[in-house]
Amino acid sequence: MTHPATGIVLCSASHQLALLRSGQLSILELAEVHIRQIERLNPSLNAFVHFDGDRVRDSARRLDALSEVSGPLHGLPVTVKSSIATAGYRCEIGSTLNRGYQPREDAVVVARLRAAGALILGTTNCPEFLMAYETDNLLHGRTSNPWDLERTPGGSSGGESAAIAAGMSAAGLGSDSGGSVRVPAHFTGICALKPTPGRIPGRGHLPPCVGPFSILGAIGPMARTIADITLLFRTLSGQDPDDPASPPLPLREPTLEELRCNTIGYFEDDELTPVTSETRLAVRSAAEALGESGFRVEPFRPQTLEPLRKLWWKFFVQCGAMFYEPTVRGKREQLSPIFKEFLAFSESIPPLAATELLEAWAELDLLRAKTLAAMRDYPVLLCPVAAIPAFRHGERAWKIEGRTIDYLDAVRYTQWFNALAAPAAVVPVGISPEGLPIGVQIVARPFEDETALEIAALVNAAFGYRPPALANA
Repeated sequence: MTHPATGIVLCSASHQLALLRSGQLSILELAEVHIRQIERLNPSLNAFVHFDGDRVRDSARRLDALSEVSGPLHGLPVTVKSSIATAGYRCEIGSTLNRGYQPREDAVVVARLRAAGALILGTTNCPEFLMAYETDNLLHGRTSNPWDLERTPGGSSGGESAAIAAGMSAAGLGSDSGGSVRVPAHFTGICALKPTPGRIPGRGHLPPCVGPFSILGAIGPMARTIADITLLFRTLSGQDPDDPASPPLPLREPTLEELRCNTIGYFEDDELTPVTSETRLAVRSAAEALGESGFRVEPFRPQTLEPLRKLWWKFFVQCGAMFYEPTVRGKREQLSPIFKEFLAFSESIPPLAATELLEAWAELDLLRAKTLAAMRDYPVLLCPVAAIPAFRHGERAWKIEGRTIDYLDAVRYTQWFNALAAPAAVVPVGISPEGLPIGVQIVARPFEDETALEIAALVNAAFGYRPPALANA
């Protein structure tokens, strides 16, 4: 039998807001059905690290008592990844070294959420220090995928994706330096956007998006539909005058005619790492849907992808380990196995010398320019999110087309676009033989986030979110 709460909590965020505006529900009533869904499912999923139902009720009553709607998200129940500073909530980045940490001030984007009237339900789980595609840590344990509890919802925004996919949250915020909103969205069958860095301010992310991470990293919205992602993007974007990576760009509203001027290039794999046949089918299906919508869709794959991935490795893995070294020095016995795994990757090759780092930084600028030149004729790309659907907890190798594919290669399909600083949206399209969701990635040139979102919306209209059975139970 379907639980009575699920009919509302599995609706889109936009529909939930419409119910509030029409007076069919109060904010407290909407909060209550989410609280019940959390209390019912979170013991199995372990998506939240900080949730207090009474606190949510008090906040809902305060919002209900306001004489006017405070903003476009007024009353919407949302969650925030526990690496984005949320005042009064645990934001420990999944590490025992940060046990109990609660910021006193909100990240800029969280302050904008509150100003827009959103109702914060709590903060969600992530792997220790965000350096994994699986959400597990010694502090809060592992998060499970609502499609199959034996599988991961991905990382590092895995708690966020599990909460949204299961109807425990209408929408929320994750962050992405190597696929961390896109892979979890793909694994759990929801939508996400890794925006151009700075379009949604990153100030207040833990750790800070500085150095190479000002290019690689971005805070991004996650929800069940692209319409909801677009609502969050339009509400939360805009220059942060104190953030040097935040550009003063106005929002654009491209028309369908303008969008159809873009030729979409699609590719099913990168010729180095094969993908499952169902993943190929999902990309082809999305390409066909866009063709039927009047777009020119042609096979195209930039030749710079592998060099971009190698540079991503230097900056994310090697520089990431260098950033964390002072924090973890002498404390290895307190680290989660999943973070030790990341350190083993970084230590498997010699440390970066100063000249090598300088050369890599210069090479990245040259490669970005070369890739953007290639994208003049194909300003939108359509491709897989990963080679595989959600994997089992702890799994690290898979057989595809007779080849063994290892962990980091299976998820390489997101890493290029972090190095490129390009916006990339994810939409659920296909289904694996096990019944797991398969997403596709829609990528645009840097600062053309609105183009990626509008084209992703057309894919979303043709396919889109399905609730996992557990959420409907």
